[in-house]
Amino acid sequence: MVQLPRSGFRNRNGIIISCFVGLVGVALYPIIIQPYFNPKPWQNTQKEARKDINQEDIQPGGMRVWSDPFAPRADIPKK
Repeated sequence: MVQLPRSGFRNRNGIIISCFVGLVGVALYPIIIQPYFNPKPWQNTQKEARKDINQEDIQPGGMRVWSDPFAPRADIPKK
């Protein structure tokens, strides 16, 4: 007859797995969840950090600075 593991063994493994999942959740909260639900401080930080940067000067390979992909391009004449 197959002997089942003791309930204490199962409880201990459940506690270890729960603690690991909880630690991962606590570690990811300030990185992923908090900025998702409250993006304003992060947007203000980006604006402040990028205010002195001219994108035209740092754009590699003479590429255009990103713009709205659905807007008509100004450098192509209309037909």
